[in-house]
Amino acid sequence: MKLTLQLKLVPTPNQHTALLETMCAFNAAASHAARVGFAAGVFSHLAIHRRCYRELRACFGLSAQMAVRAIGKAVEVFKRDRTVCPVFRSDGAMTYDVHLLSWKGPAHVSLLTLQGRAIVAMVYGEYQAGHLERLHGQVDIVYRDGHWYLYATIVLPDPTPVEPTDFLGVDLGVVNLATTSDATTHSGADIEACRTRYARRRQRLQRAAHVRQMDGKRPKNIRRALQRMARREASFRRHTNHGISKTLVAAAQDTERGLALEDLQGIRARARFRQPQRAKMTGWAFAQLRFFVEYKAQKAGVPVVVVDPRYTSQQCNVCAHVAKRNRVSQATFSCRRCGYTTHADFNAAQNIRNRARVNWPMVAVRLPQQLRLLAGEASDKLRPPGRGR
Repeated sequence: MKLTLQLKLVPTPNQHTALLETMCAFNAAASHAARVGFAAGVFSHLAIHRRCYRELRACFGLSAQMAVRAIGKAVEVFKRDRTVCPVFRSDGAMTYDVHLLSWKGPAHVSLLTLQGRAIVAMVYGEYQAGHLERLHGQVDIVYRDGHWYLYATIVLPDPTPVEPTDFLGVDLGVVNLATTSDATTHSGADIEACRTRYARRRQRLQRAAHVRQMDGKRPKNIRRALQRMARREASFRRHTNHGISKTLVAAAQDTERGLALEDLQGIRARARFRQPQRAKMTGWAFAQLRFFVEYKAQKAGVPVVVVDPRYTSQQCNVCAHVAKRNRVSQATFSCRRCGYTTHADFNAAQNIRNRARVNWPMVAVRLPQQLRLLAGEASDKLRPPGRGR
């Protein structure tokens, strides 16, 4: 499996200036290569190379390999969309390969710039330190918020997969971001408070930008503030999703179980919400959470099964009765047939777990009566106050 390591570069002031000049020239050359290829109607690396390689070296001062990599950046965009000619930001990522970069021990890296080679210091965490011996090949140099980062892709051997005898069902939601069939809940209260706070700030800045709008463009300081806010909110989501996915995978790995998730692809297009609910219902990155769970599970050798999400919130996990009236409220599930009452998210997680067990060939399966007893014991932890069976 492939993972991406983030290493922070700590250049000196002179190195910072050299890297910034190199980045601007690299992206200007990539934009020029894209224009040449788009105008000629050619999109392959070799065809664009023949038309502008020497020009890139002469006009932008790039080395031979750096010119090749600038052409490669334009070609990568054309692979996704040939109908629009891309224009790259001056501070867009630079691609470095083994001809432009070399590792100088565990704390330094040699990077080619327009002024020559620069040996730049690096800092990183314990996680990155455990994988430094796997660093090789192509990397990306990124400049963000005044800091330099190096993103390197490493290849890890696939671990021996666990043969599960059971599954940990996970129900994803908004009020509770994730609820497991073990009755563990990851609340979304803090998440919603953060989303609301950023939404109010965004509205305030957009209102101010509308008042001060000049020449059809927002004031630069407000644009930058909105960009910083978007990055902070995205970082908060990413950090939260990393924490939840790590906890879920660890719980499954410790008990030698697989993970069962709902297939929520396209849920936003299918679901209908009222205007006041839309921001709340669409304000969380469930696709990102699923991606984090899947790659962490793959790294740990934990199998992941994706099941059909239909009626998981309306079906009783004890008697399998399906009815819309079973879902009494957002937090309460009460079966109209057998009277089973529990937390709605826990019931859905149990249904997800049971569907995964059906889809996966189990080596050892508990008896149905034992399943019901276990479900009853776990549901006591999440039973709404004042409700009985």
